[in-house]
Amino acid sequence: MMSTQSRALRGSLFALTVGMFNVQQAWAAEAEPAVEMAMVTISAGRPTSLPTQIPTTIEGITAEQIEQSINAADAEDALKYFPSLNVRKRYVGDYDHAVLASRASGTGNSARSLVYADGILLSNLLGNGATYTPRWGMVAPDEIERVDVLYGPFSAAYPGNSVGAVVDYLTRMPSKLEVHAKLSGYSQGFKQYGGDDRYQGRQGSLSVGNKHGDLSWWASVNHLDNDSQPITFANKLVSAGVPGKAGTPVKGAIADKNPSNADWLILGDTNQIHTVQDHAKIKLAYDITPTLRASYTLGWWQNDADRHVNSYLRDSAGNTVTSGTINVDGRQYTLTPSDFAPATGKLEHLMQGLSVKSHTKGVWDWELALSNYDYRKDEVRTVTAFPNKSGVAAGSLTDMSGSGWDTLAVKGIWRPFSDNRHIVDIGAQRDSFRLRTLVSGTTEWAEGAAGAATASFNGDTRLESLYAQDTWRFAPGWKTTLGGRLERWSAFNGSLGNGKVVKTFGERRETSFSPKLALSHELNDDWTVKASAGRAVRYPTVSELYQGAIVGDTLMNNDPNLKPERSVTSELTAERKLDKGLLRATFFHETTNDALYSQRNVNVTPNVTNIQNVGRIRTNGLEVAAQADDVLWEGFSLNGSLTYADSIIVDNANFPTSVGKEQPRVPRKRATLLASYHPDDKWSASLGARYSGKQWGTLDNSDPNGSSYTGVSSYFVTDVRVRYRFDKQWSAAVGVDNLGNKKYWAFHPYTQRTFIAELQFDLR
Repeated sequence: MMSTQSRALRGSLFALTVGMFNVQQAWAAEAEPAVEMAMVTISAGRPTSLPTQIPTTIEGITAEQIEQSINAADAEDALKYFPSLNVRKRYVGDYDHAVLASRASGTGNSARSLVYADGILLSNLLGNGATYTPRWGMVAPDEIERVDVLYGPFSAAYPGNSVGAVVDYLTRMPSKLEVHAKLSGYSQGFKQYGGDDRYQGRQGSLSVGNKHGDLSWWASVNHLDNDSQPITFANKLVSAGVPGKAGTPVKGAIADKNPSNADWLILGDTNQIHTVQDHAKIKLAYDITPTLRASYTLGWWQNDADRHVNSYLRDSAGNTVTSGTINVDGRQYTLTPSDFAPATGKLEHLMQGLSVKSHTKGVWDWELALSNYDYRKDEVRTVTAFPNKSGVAAGSLTDMSGSGWDTLAVKGIWRPFSDNRHIVDIGAQRDSFRLRTLVSGTTEWAEGAAGAATASFNGDTRLESLYAQDTWRFAPGWKTTLGGRLERWSAFNGSLGNGKVVKTFGERRETSFSPKLALSHELNDDWTVKASAGRAVRYPTVSELYQGAIVGDTLMNNDPNLKPERSVTSELTAERKLDKGLLRATFFHETTNDALYSQRNVNVTPNVTNIQNVGRIRTNGLEVAAQADDVLWEGFSLNGSLTYADSIIVDNANFPTSVGKEQPRVPRKRATLLASYHPDDKWSASLGARYSGKQWGTLDNSDPNGSSYTGVSSYFVTDVRVRYRFDKQWSAAVGVDNLGNKKYWAFHPYTQRTFIAELQFDLR
C-alpha cells in the first residue's frame, strides 16, 4: 500500500508536471534568447557552490554587507537576519550548543540542516541535538567572502539532512596580495538570579594571501579568549524537600518557578565558561590548466574550556555551602556532587579537504572532492564526588578522541546544448561517520589519569548515494528541475558498554529514493512564480542509535532499530522585482513521518526517556521576505522577513498526550529586520531587530513558563552597529547586541546587553 508521504509527494509532482507540459507547446528556442530566472540571492564576487540554477528559494549575504551591518564575532553570526533561521548561540565562542534552526526544525534538531565551508562538511552528523552542532569555529568571520542558504530538500545533490536548509560558506581566495588583521573586544553585563557581574572577551586574527602565477595561497590564525555568562543553575524542587529542622540552615536560595510552573529553588550558577580557542588554516589552489584547479584546505582548531561554579548558599557564619544536608525555610535538601560540579574541556580538531575541479563552462565539467574531520583530542572532565580530606575530588573523563567523519564526492555537469537549455548534474557520494566515546573514572578529576571504564559508546554509519538532476528551460520564461537521489545507508560496529557488560549490535542496511521537482515561470518582467517539492530521508545518527545505558544486562535509553525520518516538503513562491530590490512570499508545507525525538514511551517504559520515532509532524507556513536599496534616500537599505509556521504533532502512539501539540522550538511567528545606512565610503550604520514568538521545549507542551532556566521563551532583541573607514586600509566599528537588555531563554540564558569594539586593517 502506498504511504501517506508517497501519495502526498506524487500528488505534488503530478500537479507540477501537468503545469509544465501544458505550456510545452509554447517552446520556441529559436524565437528568443535564453533568460535566466531571477533568484532570491545577492550576487557578488565568486559564485556560490549551491545549485543556483534550480528555481527554488536561495538567500545570500556578502562579506561587505556583513562588515557594514552585522556584529559578527563568530561565523554563525552571518545568519542572524536570514528569513526563518535562528542559531542558538549562547555566547561568543559557543562551540557545543549553537544549533541551526530552520522553517520546520527547531534548535534541538541539528541533524536537519547542513553547513559547508568551501565544500567541506562542517555539520556534526555524529548526533542530533545541542551537543552535535556545526563546527563553526573552523571558519573565522573575517575570511568569509559570502554565505548562501538553500531552503528545503529540493536539490538531489544533498542528503536528507538538507530537509531544513543548506548553508554554504565561501571563504576568501586571493588573486593578489592580501593582508588582514583584526582586534575585537566584548563586554557583557549579566544579571540573573543571584548573579550580577560583567564578563569580558577579546579576539584577534591575522591572515595573509597571494597569487603567484598559477598558485594561490592563504594562511590565517585566530585567537579567542572569552568569559561567558553562567548558563546553568543548580536547583531543587520545593516539593522534594523534607519538612523539618534537620540540616544546616542556609540563606541565599532564590525562590522561582520552573517551566512547568512548579516551585523550585535556585541554589547557584554552575556553568560560567572561560573558553580559549585557537584556529589556524592554510588554503592552497593550483591552476593545472586555465580550466582545471586543484585545491587543498587544512584547518586546525583547539579549545581549552573551564566551567566554573558559584553557590549562592551561605551558612550562619557567612561561609559558602556546596555540600551536605541543608535546610531552607523549614525544608531539608541533600546536596550532591553534581549540584556544584566544575568541569574542563581540552579539544583539538583537524579538518582537511582536497578537490580537483574543472570549470570550462563547456559541454562537460567535473569535480572530485574528499574531506576529513578528525577529533584528534576531545576530553571533558567533571567532578563526581565531594573532595576528600586532602581536598582532592574524584571525577569522570569523557574521551571522544578518534571520532569524526569522511566525505568523498564525484560530480559532473553536462550541458548538451550550447544555449544551456539543459544543465544536467550527476554525482556519486560517500559520507562516513565514526563515534568513539569512552567514559572513565579518575581519582583526581582535573588532571588524573583515566581509570576503569564506566561507559562506552561506539559505532559507524555510512551513506552511499547516486544522484542526477536536469534543469531544463523548456519554453520561454519556463524552467524546471527534475531529479532524484538513490541512497544506501548502513550502520555497523555498534556497541554500548557500562564498564562491566558490552552489548554489540548487528549491521543494518536500508535503501531509499528521494525524487525532487522544481518549476518556475516568469509571468512578466516583474513577476515570477516558483513551486518545489522533494522527499528527504534523514537516517539516524550514530549517537541516536548507540548512546544509552545498560542496567544489569538490559539496554536502557537507546534503540538501535530506530527508523529514519521521512519528510515530504513543498513550497510555492511568488517574487516581485522592485526598482532596487525584491519582494518574495513563500508558502511551505512539510510532513515528517517517524521524526526522531527524545520522549517517554507510556506504553512500555513510562519512566524512561529515550530517543524514539514520533509518528507524524505536519507543518504549514508562510514566509515573506523583502529587500530594497536606496529607500527614501540614497544609501539606505532595508532587509526584512516575517514567518508564520503551524507545526503540529498529529500522530505519536508512544506519547499520546503530545498529539495536537506544537512541535518543540518551532515558534508560530518570527521576524527579522535589518536597516543599514551607507551615506559615503567612510561611514556605515545599521539597526537590526529579531523576534520570535512563544516556543515550547516539550513534546506535550507542558512547559508554559518559558522565562525560567530550562524554559524556551519568546524574545524581541535589537542590535546596532556603526563602522568608520579611516582610509583604504584602516577601519573601526562599535556595536551593541541585545540593546534593550532582554532576558530570554532556550533552555540556557542567551546573552544580555553586549558591547563590541573592532579595529581592522585590510590590504587588498
